[in-house]
Amino acid sequence: MKQGLFEIIENTQLTDTVWRMRLRGDTSAVTGPGQFVNIQLDGLFLRRPISVCDCEGDVLTIVYKVVGKGTRQMSEMTHGTLDVLTGLGNGYTLADAGEAPLLLGGGVGVPPLYMLAKQLIAQGCKVSVVLGFNTKAEVFYEEEFRALGAAVTVTTADGSYGVKGFVTDALPEDYSYFYTCGPEPMLKAVYAASATEGQFSFEERMGCGFGACMGCSCKTVTGYKRICKEGPVLRKEEILWER
Repeated sequence: MKQGLFEIIENTQLTDTVWRMRLRGDTSAVTGPGQFVNIQLDGLFLRRPISVCDCEGDVLTIVYKVVGKGTRQMSEMTHGTLDVLTGLGNGYTLADAGEAPLLLGGGVGVPPLYMLAKQLIAQGCKVSVVLGFNTKAEVFYEEEFRALGAAVTVTTADGSYGVKGFVTDALPEDYSYFYTCGPEPMLKAVYAASATEGQFSFEERMGCGFGACMGCSCKTVTGYKRICKEGPVLRKEEILWER
């Protein structure tokens, strides 16, 4: 974990509620996909945890949804600096991917899969991505994944774009492993429908973001784990849904 000041170099609206922010600073603590950062905002006591979408050189990209006072404040920032804790959480492990991994993202669970897809493709994997949204107006990052070379399928719950239904309605017949991130009902559905082992990234309310307060603990087959420290990524075989 490392604390530092990051300069805001971009803050672009992608949909009615989703924004992309690019920050320049010391990214040395970001070691892989699936980690998150914790951002201090003026006037707010708790930092805001946001997943890392991408990291290139000294530029960190986050994609966030405006859901409350903190993220609304972030969406209105066009310049300045932010106090950011980086290198938080236990991210995805690429070694298990096999030749044809499948990535499944729902809503704001999509961003951390972008850096994962980029790294998997760089190591020679044939990556398939299924992105799930409620409606066409909420779709984002489809073309960014295509530009990486991934095979992309989009699902919408109302059928207004792509495949009608949920990510589990667009599972390919054959894949070597899977990685997923999204709301818990989606993760449960993926758990039940998946044909291989895989890794799940969980969203949880956090206090400190680095394991001190124990506020985001969940029960696993090997005991309690902190989503902010031992997670947010957990393996399929260790998950208990009675959380």
